[in-house]
Amino acid sequence: MNITITARKTSVRDSFRERIEKKLAKLDRFFDENANATVTVTNEGDRETVEVTIQARGMFYRAEKTTSDRFDSLEAVVDSLFRQIVKNKDRLGKRLRENAFDPQYLEAGEENESPEGTYHVERVKRFALRPMSVEEAILQMNLVDHEFFVFLNAESNETNVVYKRHNGTYGVLEPTIG
Repeated sequence: MNITITARKTSVRDSFRERIEKKLAKLDRFFDENANATVTVTNEGDRETVEVTIQARGMFYRAEKTTSDRFDSLEAVVDSLFRQIVKNKDRLGKRLRENAFDPQYLEAGEENESPEGTYHVERVKRFALRPMSVEEAILQMNLVDHEFFVFLNAESNETNVVYKRHNGTYGVLEPTIG
């Protein structure tokens, strides 16, 4: 796995880089050598955020955790990614290494993870898309008190999604084909 480490508002010491590589090695058995992991370490006051995004075979796996200690954040993120993969192993099976779930590689307790059943759609909601700017979409999202909002971007005439990020900022999803 190729690992890229980015630091925001902080620096990353070699000891922490080694810790990152050691912890992500736990996930190596799921991915081939072409997988790319991006680790972002952010410091905001007394909060240390570690975000890990792994891209492999057209899929993205992501987890983020904020604690007062970056080592604890790293532990929690890797554990979260591991649980996500094991929990969805039936659905992800074809996108991961063939022997990723061999019993000899599973740690104690992992074999007891019960695979989730099929996804159940509880409700289908239909709505008309109105052309609007990103700012209007954010305003509309906040007015209905949602975490995301689907709209027709007036500038690009494409369907976009605005969403509220954990840190209070906003993001826009602009789909592309590829």
